[in-house]
Order: sequence, then structure tokens, then C-alpha cells
Amino acid sequence: MRRLFCLLALPLLVFAFPLAAQDRKEVDLALVLAIDISGSIDPEEARLQRQGYVEAFRDPVIVKAILAGSHGRIVFAYFEWSDAWVQKLLVDWTLLDSRAAIEAFARRLEDAPISIARRTSISGAIRYAIPMFGRSPYEAERKVMDISGDGSNNDGGLVTDVRHEALKQRIVINGLPIMNGRPNPFGFPAEDDLDKYYLHCVTGGPRSFVEVATSFEDFPRAVRKKLLQEVADISPLRDFDPHDLGVDRPGIELAQTGRRPVKADDDYTRFVRPEYELGCDVGERRSREFWQRRFGVTPD
Repeated sequence: MRRLFCLLALPLLVFAFPLAAQDRKEVDLALVLAIDISGSIDPEEARLQRQGYVEAFRDPVIVKAILAGSHGRIVFAYFEWSDAWVQKLLVDWTLLDSRAAIEAFARRLEDAPISIARRTSISGAIRYAIPMFGRSPYEAERKVMDISGDGSNNDGGLVTDVRHEALKQRIVINGLPIMNGRPNPFGFPAEDDLDKYYLHCVTGGPRSFVEVATSFEDFPRAVRKKLLQEVADISPLRDFDPHDLGVDRPGIELAQTGRRPVKADDDYTRFVRPEYELGCDVGERRSREFWQRRFGVTPD
């Protein structure tokens, strides 16, 4: 009887795991939104960031793009980050497959409390986001991580090391640097080259890009443009505006259907910009120099 039981159970064990994999619902895109809440951002600026995303998910053009893919559904997650080990998950993986689901997602963001932390660890944000894709209950044709912030990495490991790990797992990283043009509350000077830093040190992967917000007031515009490019999987265009796509115009495709897919053997680590002329550890060096010059100490 024991032998008979083993023979009967074997097929069940063989097929259990493939069936579980097949049960994962396919989506056009898995997108993690990672938003900076470090000490250089005050509560009003944090509110402007959050509201920028809320308004974007209520934009009819973006809603239409989300539902226009080959599967007609996309999955999003949203967290806020600061220090190397400080990440706050506001909305875990959420399926957006209808206008009602998209509005519910926007409401959850709108209702979540605003918080501010201390330091700036882009590397910590990427490190936190990588395993999120592995535990997603959905099978995504594209995996994208989006980092927005107003400063370079100054805490945790080197951003390029963690970026490499993400690219090895075929996760594309896009960036939205905020050029706020003013010193932070601690007196640390504004970073006029933050856009170049994000381009060379943070982003990577096929068709990765940087969309610059020229101020926190400009953040909503930048978010709408960036989200539409990510959702529709279109290449960044100079002086591009989402509403110029003319979504009702014949011939415009809002998802990756009809595009040449990325090859299964493509090495995403090759899709990075040349080495940054100031070095990708510039944030760490500037931070040490600032604290040493001003207070005679270096930060912990």
C-alpha cells in the first residue's frame, strides 16, 4: 500500500510547481515607484511629490495607457525611502486592470500619511526594491524600478554596485531627479549636476531614461511624462508632452505590442552610460567634506 501511495503521489509532486507558475497572472508591466523622503525634503515638498503621483493616476491619458497593453493590466508598488535601512512600503503590489482599480490605487496614495526621515540612500532603495519583483504574484513582460529624489547617494553602499545587481535580474531603472535649486535644511548646497548623476550613476537597462523635474512645483508634470513613457514603453523624446501623443489618433500604440521585444539573452548590465566624470561616489565625498568643513566631524 505504501508503494502504491508513492506511485500515485509522484505525478502530483511533479506537476505542483509548474501549475503554480502557470497560475501567475500575466501583466504588461511591473513597476516599483521609489520616492525620496530624506531630510532635504520638507513636508510641503513631500506633499507635492505625493500629490503629483495621485494626479498622474487620475490623468485620463495615463489611465488609457495602463489599460491599452496586450494584457490590459499593469501591477504597481509604491514605497518611500531615505537612510540605507529606512524604506516605508505604502502600497504593495496592486493590480491595475480597470478604471476603478486605478482610482482606488490613487486614493490609497492620497490617504497615506506624509513622513520625513534623514539621509539619502539611493542604493538602499534599489537594494530594497530588487526582491520585491521576486515575490510579485504576477508574471510581468517588463520589470521597471523608478527612483525619484533631490540628491545623490550619501548613505549605504555604492549606488553603482547595487544597480549592477538589479540589472543582472533584468530590472530596468529610470530616474526622476528633482532640481530644487536651494540648500537643504542642514545647509548642504544644491546639486546642479544631479541630472547628470542620475543619468550616469542611477539609471540602467534597455530604454532607461531620466526625466528632470526643475522644481517641486514642476514634479507633477515630470511624473505624468515619466509614467506615460514607462507604461507605454516608448523611447524618451525631447520636448515631449504626454498629451501630444494623441491617443485617439490612428497608428499610436500605447504598449509594447508591435515593438521589437528585448531578447531573452540580453545582458542588461551593458545598458549603462559611460562613467560619470565626477565619479559615482560624489555624493558620499560631498557629504564627508561638508560635515568636516562645517562641524569638524564626518557623519556616522
